[in-house]
Amino acid sequence: MFANTLHPSFLQSCKQASGLIVWLIGFFAFLNVYSMQAVLPMVMNDFQASPVQAGVTVGATILAVALVSPFMGMLSDAFGRKIIICASMFVLTVPTALIPLADSLNALIALRFLQGLAIPGIVVVLIAYISEEFHAGGVARMTATYVGGTVMGGFCGRFITGHAGHLLGWRGAFLTLAILNFIGALLVVWLLPPSRCFVPNRNVKAGLSTLWRHMHHKRLMAACAVGFCVLFSLVGTFTYVNLHLASAPFFLSSAGLANVFSVYLVGVLVTPLAGPSIVRLGFLKSLLAALSLSAAGLLMTLLPSLTAVIIGLTVCSSGVFICQSATISAIAQNVSEGRSLATGLYYMSYYAGGAAGTLVAGLAYEAGGWPGAVFSIALMQGLAGVIAVVVWRAPAAGNT
Repeated sequence: MFANTLHPSFLQSCKQASGLIVWLIGFFAFLNVYSMQAVLPMVMNDFQASPVQAGVTVGATILAVALVSPFMGMLSDAFGRKIIICASMFVLTVPTALIPLADSLNALIALRFLQGLAIPGIVVVLIAYISEEFHAGGVARMTATYVGGTVMGGFCGRFITGHAGHLLGWRGAFLTLAILNFIGALLVVWLLPPSRCFVPNRNVKAGLSTLWRHMHHKRLMAACAVGFCVLFSLVGTFTYVNLHLASAPFFLSSAGLANVFSVYLVGVLVTPLAGPSIVRLGFLKSLLAALSLSAAGLLMTLLPSLTAVIIGLTVCSSGVFICQSATISAIAQNVSEGRSLATGLYYMSYYAGGAAGTLVAGLAYEAGGWPGAVFSIALMQGLAGVIAVVVWRAPAAGNT
């Protein structure tokens, strides 16, 4: 009621400030997740690794995110949103700063795994924060803003690492990221408003009961399965396209590979604009359209032209980002209790898909080159569409 007496310009300023900090948190979290991709050929040469072994340096971080996400949701439900987000951002700085000291591939993989352990405390908890602090169409718009930040962070992580790696080596690149992580943690402590609608739940038995209900929530489980397929396609594409572009007939350097990731900038523009469209069209139609768009772009990367590959990656990634926005928005709309736990389950499945992408697409790449990887990725995108149609098309009925 009090909010109705506030001047509209003040309320608009508050919304803009909230959007900025949500965007920044997504940015700094994803600055780290895929940063290894731009310097993957350098790491392969340094440690004499195979494509799949090098891909594990990407997959280790993603696997750690998958393993920790549900537990971080329960921890956040007990102790609050802001404290977990801020602590996780400071913790993330430590393994990032140690990566330049890695003297073996196994040590590098272990430190990348430790990076991943810190990230769920940022991304999982922030989605719960958004679900609680914003309502109705505001959730979809703020989620799209968050995804836009993650897209920009994913781009900058690869772009900065690639160019810094070209100048300083891949070790110097990660030292640069460590400094940026620390700055980001300070900004979030300063700018993120405390939760207003959070109600703590420290009852472990109740948490397990909520988990059981979530596991039988068909729409939530379908969203988790779609998330698995979505990140499988994104990680599989952007991990092994680097090896494809570093070899004949392209022979791109690490700086050149970093420039290719500029296609992410299109996603930065497209994803926030997708928020109103998702609200208008609905989650299912938005998802199917985005999957079709992504698959079309993926097929374009098979053409023996750098221009065609770049256009294809632009279309493919934009479609994936819209898929993510639609899926997260669907969870926020369909889950009314234990939102942080539900988000944790989603991210467990989502990042398990990314880890699987580094392995399965890597094996397909070793067996059939880039066309083999594309085939495995396209199959997963098709599976995501089938799952969504079968479950989301049915009318919602309670937690089913």
